[in-house]
Amino acid sequence: MTKRFHKTEAVGTVTDKSRRKPVPKKKSALSQIRKCWQLYVLLIPTVVYLFIFHYLPMAGIQIAFRDYKFSRGIWNSAWVGLKHFRTFFESVQFGTLMMNTIKISVYALLLGFPFPILLALLLNESRNVRLKKAVQTLTYAPYFISTVVMVSMLSMFLSPSVGIVNRIIGFFGGTPYDFMGSAKAFRSVYVISGIWQGTGWSSIIFIAALAGIDPQLHEAAEIDGASRLQRIWHINLPGILPTAVIVFIMNCGSIMSVGFEKVYLMQNSMNQSTSEIIATYVYKMGIQKTQYSYTTAIGLFNSLINLVLLLIVNHISKKASEISIF
Repeated sequence: MTKRFHKTEAVGTVTDKSRRKPVPKKKSALSQIRKCWQLYVLLIPTVVYLFIFHYLPMAGIQIAFRDYKFSRGIWNSAWVGLKHFRTFFESVQFGTLMMNTIKISVYALLLGFPFPILLALLLNESRNVRLKKAVQTLTYAPYFISTVVMVSMLSMFLSPSVGIVNRIIGFFGGTPYDFMGSAKAFRSVYVISGIWQGTGWSSIIFIAALAGIDPQLHEAAEIDGASRLQRIWHINLPGILPTAVIVFIMNCGSIMSVGFEKVYLMQNSMNQSTSEIIATYVYKMGIQKTQYSYTTAIGLFNSLINLVLLLIVNHISKKASEISIF
């Protein structure tokens, strides 16, 4: 009896093993490339472009650690280490440049970030197709206005003598105000005009995220008696939350990279106390005064701050919501 029992048990184990499906072997990277070689061929121009124009020029970063002379070239210029970094940190302009850059960036981020989301939600709830297309066209159009034209429009609209804004203020009994020449108003003019110009374009990504939400969720919510605001709060907002978090992280990663062109064109002697930022200072010292090593050190310092902020915000987001870039 015992022998027969062991035999059947052995047979049973053999048959169970024979029924198991073989575990598929992991394909090597080379085999995957061969399988989809057409896609990798399409990637070659982009990789070559990034390598030539973005990675090879990084060898010039060493200018920040050298006393660069044009006649000697990069490799033969004297090595000075962190001299230019210390010069910038000990300069009188350091505190002002950092505060002006941070204030403008944070102001633009906090005030401008919600508007594309709100516009996307409003357009998504619109049932009038013609109205929706008209609003989209009107909000997208300012994005294609060049920076020079934008600043010229601001100068005309905000002019104390002939500007339409000051004429409206005067119509209601107010006193005309020189917005472009005011240090206090500079940040507000910069941020509000940026919101007007970029909200429509920035809302595209959120409109696409809303289009990916399953319509059955809304149908089920309507059957349960949910109002439109409740559906927006409990379905639409959670649906676009991952996209919003990723966009917010990327914006935080460029918080020190305030647009140079617009600030420089809006800048004048009356508002320079609040409009002088790192980008404009680098242009003046590097291009106009040919202090290449000094300004390269400032630019490298600025990029390192952006990198650190990106890593910190990404880490916090990953711990809090499990949503991150990497």
